[in-house]
Amino acid sequence: MNKPLLAALSALALAGLGTAPAAASQSAPQAKAVTVDFAGTVSLSNCSGSVVRLPNSADTDPALVLTNGHCLETGFPEPGEVITGQSSSRTFGLLNSAGTKVATLRANQVVYSTMTDTDVTLYRLTTTYAAIKSSYGINALALNDAHPVAGSAIKVVSGYWKRTYSCNTDGFVYRLKEGDWTWKDSLRYTAACDTIGGTSGSPVIDTATGKVVAVNNTGNEDGQRCTENNPCEVDENGTVTVRKGINYAEETYQIPACFTTGNKLNLGAAGCVLPKP
Repeated sequence: MNKPLLAALSALALAGLGTAPAAASQSAPQAKAVTVDFAGTVSLSNCSGSVVRLPNSADTDPALVLTNGHCLETGFPEPGEVITGQSSSRTFGLLNSAGTKVATLRANQVVYSTMTDTDVTLYRLTTTYAAIKSSYGINALALNDAHPVAGSAIKVVSGYWKRTYSCNTDGFVYRLKEGDWTWKDSLRYTAACDTIGGTSGSPVIDTATGKVVAVNNTGNEDGQRCTENNPCEVDENGTVTVRKGINYAEETYQIPACFTTGNKLNLGAAGCVLPKP
């Protein structure tokens, strides 16, 4: 994983060494890029994240923060474990477009967290989208509900490091295996997104739409095969590929179908494919 910061400090001096990945399997249409900055991103105690809204979210709904499952304050969820409705008082540093912290936001609940099939945690805040906009002039980032496209220009925006990585979606991985965890249909970056510890949970933003298409979560650091911090790719036939220095994200287009009015989680909703407890 792009480890929480404390587990990654010893590796930072060597970060950024990557090899050229395989060619993307499809190409994206050309579109004029939108401005992508730090507005709406957040810093956690040892990870990154973002304030996000769903296509059907209302301004008066309690705001949500998206980060990784492995950034959960109570520790990594076990394989097969899904956490919902867990009490939380975690705080987040809200950043403006320049990357300056303008507020401290607080959660009151872990709405959803897992490291099975995907690597996400969604927190519910004690404030609404409207209140954040009114007080700080910052809009939440929009979650795209469509599958990302290979070849698309993307930016990985780290609220922890106040650093942006620019690259392209190189392609998609049938299964990404790391230690005891397996993720489905992961997004692989081209080599320019050489993310490091502390970037875990960063939103991956499509520069053509400005919408979040994935959440940054891991990379192969040492060229090892399928071990922690060294994920491997597994195709439909079981063939394993190791790409030292290449990093990955977990897609987020599946999330909106699992929420109803008021930003309420409904894992039984039609079209919801997120793992269930």
